[in-house]
Amino acid sequence: MTDIHFYHLTTGKLEAALPQLVERCRGREWNVVIQAGQEAARDELDELLWTYNDESFLPHWREGNGPGEGGDNPIWLTTGDERPNNAAVRFVVAGATVSKPEDYERVITMFDGYDDNAVAQARSQWKELKAAGHTLTYWQQNEEGRWGKKG
Repeated sequence: MTDIHFYHLTTGKLEAALPQLVERCRGREWNVVIQAGQEAARDELDELLWTYNDESFLPHWREGNGPGEGGDNPIWLTTGDERPNNAAVRFVVAGATVSKPEDYERVITMFDGYDDNAVAQARSQWKELKAAGHTLTYWQQNEEGRWGKKG
């Protein structure tokens, strides 16, 4: 079964946390899909990955960028279910839901703890995935913005 991690943002924003986690995945040479719930959120993440750090960037491709559709890129941004880069990890953010978690080694759902709708959606996804037999892990930020495994 797929390892599924829920990352509860409580002190920082997605824009700060996501690039760090994607960098860790790339450090392990895992290809990544980042799925956002809306095109506007996907487009903001597209810009973020190029500009989040003055000394670094995360090369990626976004659905709709044109010919080739970026299948050779290690990081793929989407609002859909596709997986052209044979990703091992799928990040699920900004209201998205994963439809085929079994296609991945790891699925990481990140949600804003100050958004009641995001928390409710994460709880619903947790229950659904748990009932399907997946191994679930819950991570929460501490005051310094570091992740701690809970429960």
